[in-house]
Amino acid sequence: MAKTPAKPVPPKKTVGRYVDPVTRGRITVRRPTSAKKSPKWYGWTIIGLMLLGILIIILNYLDALPGATSAWYLAGGLAAIFIAFYLATGYK
Repeated sequence: MAKTPAKPVPPKKTVGRYVDPVTRGRITVRRPTSAKKSPKWYGWTIIGLMLLGILIIILNYLDALPGATSAWYLAGGLAAIFIAFYLATGYK
């Protein structure tokens, strides 16, 4: 049985009017479904930090935290929320 020679594949155009859409950057190549995912605790950490920050800010304004109403409690609550947003940018 004789093998038929494979047809040569023409190179993709990189210049001119009809450029491959992937080469132009018009189409984003899909990631395989087996791509890395974040661990389960990562999402719960984000949610926990968000809720902790909101709780600290609310309790500060209700004067339910030890000491008087303090800007440090507000800063701590906002820091927890900002850290949660930062972690959320890396969530997969």
